[in-house]
Amino acid sequence: MATEDATAPAQQRQSQVRIHLHTKSGDIELPQDTGSILVSTELKRYQLSTLVNRLLETDKPLPLEFLINGQFLRTSLDEFLTKNGISAETTLSVEYVKALIPPIYSASYEHDDWISSVDVRSQRILSGSYDGLLRVWNMSSEVVGTGQSHTSSIKAAKFISPTQIASSGMDRTIRIWKYEDAQAAGAASLTPTLELYGHKASVDNIAVHGNSSRVLSASADHSIGLWSTKKAEAPAAPENLLPSANKRRKLSNAKQLPQRGPLSMLQGHQSQVGDVCFDEKDATVGYSASWDHSVKTWDLTTSTCVDTRTTAQSLFSICHLPESSLLATGTSARHITLIDPRASATTISAMTLRGHTNAVVSLARDPNTSYQMVSGSHDGTCRVWDIRSVRSEASDQVGESVYVIERDSAKGKRVVAGEGVKVFSVCWDKDVGIVSGSEDKQLQINSSKPSS
Repeated sequence: MATEDATAPAQQRQSQVRIHLHTKSGDIELPQDTGSILVSTELKRYQLSTLVNRLLETDKPLPLEFLINGQFLRTSLDEFLTKNGISAETTLSVEYVKALIPPIYSASYEHDDWISSVDVRSQRILSGSYDGLLRVWNMSSEVVGTGQSHTSSIKAAKFISPTQIASSGMDRTIRIWKYEDAQAAGAASLTPTLELYGHKASVDNIAVHGNSSRVLSASADHSIGLWSTKKAEAPAAPENLLPSANKRRKLSNAKQLPQRGPLSMLQGHQSQVGDVCFDEKDATVGYSASWDHSVKTWDLTTSTCVDTRTTAQSLFSICHLPESSLLATGTSARHITLIDPRASATTISAMTLRGHTNAVVSLARDPNTSYQMVSGSHDGTCRVWDIRSVRSEASDQVGESVYVIERDSAKGKRVVAGEGVKVFSVCWDKDVGIVSGSEDKQLQINSSKPSS
């Protein structure tokens, strides 16, 4: 352990501070006997990163960020201590984390209409569009598969597995598709296998859990649907919700897709349900966010609501952050509210993330950690956040975005309130990066990995 020279001049002693370095990442932990270290208060992030890399004896320098009292170090240690009223006599607890790579623009794939939904699986990008088509793209910006079955605009699309897809739309249905990748130079195939009926209005968002063959749906009819992707498990479709064309098809003996109903319809919201998600640690638990300002926790085994948290704004999107046991919700008030859904929570809002200038309609977490996530907004941008970077403001913890992703189509243009470039959907994949779909008819890819 480093020791301070008591005979050193007072001015010299004041320019040093003792720090204790630690991390939550097991692959970059320092030896246990490192102890506290006496360093100059003139040090900034880069010098601290160099110090840790030297202690780790890394072959190639690893870019690091440093958190002190929940805040990223953006100045010298001296400025941080002064700004936060911390004595240099204190031993600072300094957490180091791998630096988030700035998302660099990579490519845009052009569509014929607005892109409502994006998802990624195994180097394949799935997009749903207002033109009613599903498209699967490869990394060379080529459409390898197209699917058409919805009778109106698609609002949501997700990979259930590498070979199965779910989609939903304004035609009030959910469709299950079989996806077969391209063989050699041939085209991939997207074949509808199941139609799911139960909603009475547009189905605007879905969440999927492949291992349990379950789908959650969020609808403008104020309800949440719980569905099975297996035809044999699903009950019959409600007769009153089937299209009248069914009768004509039966009379003509025309081939039609199997039609099934929900395992259950979850009622309780007083307005449109904006989004749904599964608990990432327990697939028997689901969460819903609604325009009625509330987040509800559902026991999917019994189809009952077990908790309701009410906020001050309409909620359009939701994402579970399992490591912190929080729910991130995108609001009509342009910010993201982090909610603690646990019964023991004493406050509804655990944190507020500010920066967007229009409604936040899509959220996705970093595939490598649930401390970081990306948001898509009607202001025409995506923002990357780290919830460990916060500051206290009145009675709230407030965070600011780490990076802002602009639309490439808006370069050199004056955009007011996201007009023409509203982002509708965003996804974060560990290999592809951040993929977003927008009103500009462009599927945009921003790589979040360093180039080789």
